[in-house]
Amino acid sequence: MCTHRPACPSADSPHHHTAAIVSAHPEQGWSLLCNGTIVFDDTGELLPDGSVVAPQRTLGHALAA
Repeated sequence: MCTHRPACPSADSPHHHTAAIVSAHPEQGWSLLCNGTIVFDDTGELLPDGSVVAPQRTLGHALAA
């Protein structure tokens, strides 16, 4: 699918999220990468095989009581 040189990481690569964006939809909160991965603004991902990568959210600091 990728025609870049050097080629973008494949969807099964650990660095798949660094592939080039081919279609961005910031108003909807997602982008399509060159390797077929859809990345969402909340850091979740949908891989070409239908697998879901859950958002990588960090916990905020607890408020002192």
